[in-house]
Amino acid sequence: MGAKNAVIAGDYQGKGIGLVLGSPNIIMGMNPNNNILLDKFSIDTYDVITEDIRKSAASGVIRGAVGTALLGPVGLLAGLSAKNKGVYTLAVRFKDGKNSLMEVDEKIYKAIVKMCF
Repeated sequence: MGAKNAVIAGDYQGKGIGLVLGSPNIIMGMNPNNNILLDKFSIDTYDVITEDIRKSAASGVIRGAVGTALLGPVGLLAGLSAKNKGVYTLAVRFKDGKNSLMEVDEKIYKAIVKMCF
C-alpha cells in the first residue's frame, strides 16, 4: 500500500502534499500561490515516526502467522519483518506554531529533508 501523500492529522488535515517544480508543498487549493512550501523557512522541526512506534506487536504476530502458514519458517521471518517500505510518517512543527502529521512517499520525504537542510 502506497503513501497517502497528505496531512493525516492536525493543522491542514486532509490537504494533499505534492512536488511543485521539484519542491514539496502542502496543496491548499487551485491557486499555487496559496500552497505552503515545506522548507527550512516554514518548518521549525520535524520528526520521523518510525515503524516501531506505529506498528503494534499484534500486527507483527498476525503477519508472522500468515507467513508461517504460507511459506514455513522463512515466511515467519518475512512476515515479522514486513513493513511499509518507502512510506514515511512525519510530525511537523511549523514556525508559526501549527502542527501537522503527514504521510508521504520516499520521493517527497527526500525532498523535504533536502529543503530543510
